[in-house]
Amino acid sequence: MRSDLPKVVFPIGGRPMVCAVADACLAAGCTRIIAVVGHKQELVREALRDYAQVEYAVQDQQLGTGHAVACAAPLFATESAAPGNRVFVLCGDGPLIRPATLAQVVQRHAQSNASATLATSVIDDPTGYGRIVRDAQGAFVAIVEQKNCTPEQLMVREVNPSYYCFDAKALFGALPRVTRNALTNEYYLTDVPALLLADGQRVEVLSAVPPEDVLSINTPEDLAKVDAIYRARAAHANSGSSPSPSPSQPPRTGAHAS
Repeated sequence: MRSDLPKVVFPIGGRPMVCAVADACLAAGCTRIIAVVGHKQELVREALRDYAQVEYAVQDQQLGTGHAVACAAPLFATESAAPGNRVFVLCGDGPLIRPATLAQVVQRHAQSNASATLATSVIDDPTGYGRIVRDAQGAFVAIVEQKNCTPEQLMVREVNPSYYCFDAKALFGALPRVTRNALTNEYYLTDVPALLLADGQRVEVLSAVPPEDVLSINTPEDLAKVDAIYRARAAHANSGSSPSPSPSQPPRTGAHAS
């Protein structure tokens, strides 16, 4: 981004992009929002100052997504004490997230009594994203980060855009068993669904995220593109209509319980 600022504070629609994610969570029914902060955290706190529902967990070292979520564990002590409490895990730099997609995820999660539910997307260029690996019958097997993919897995276009819904007890019970990745020395949240499967727990997967919603923001040019899409959606919403999402693959169930 040619800047030392945290990406989530760059503006989309005239506000820090993390605000769009917070708005989507609230619209989907979330009652608490935990923001995991680190580098220049004061800027993120300032960006979210108007959200009374936001609490903060501090990640002092950048040791991966699994470590980031583990830093929030103390704030979920009550929810993780017994099964049945749901928690979304989302990225703060995905401002095109739709409340309707989150609602679809949590509905599937509740109806299936899953320990984890993730929404995927099928995109033309999956570079940089974790790939969704399925077995010969189409059932979910694992999420494999790009750096760990085989040549065959790199050809997969179904990706993980980081839309997760977990049972809090299952999530925080599995995180201590995540080991450091041999290539990156990081702890990956993406290892948790496979751990839950190995425990015989249910993992649901649905292809529900329109490709447009997972556009990466890695350059000022990307930022301008996403900002234009976000503003167009807001204009349609204010006019009483809403643009149709980009077509995605029909929803597929990747549920599997060992």
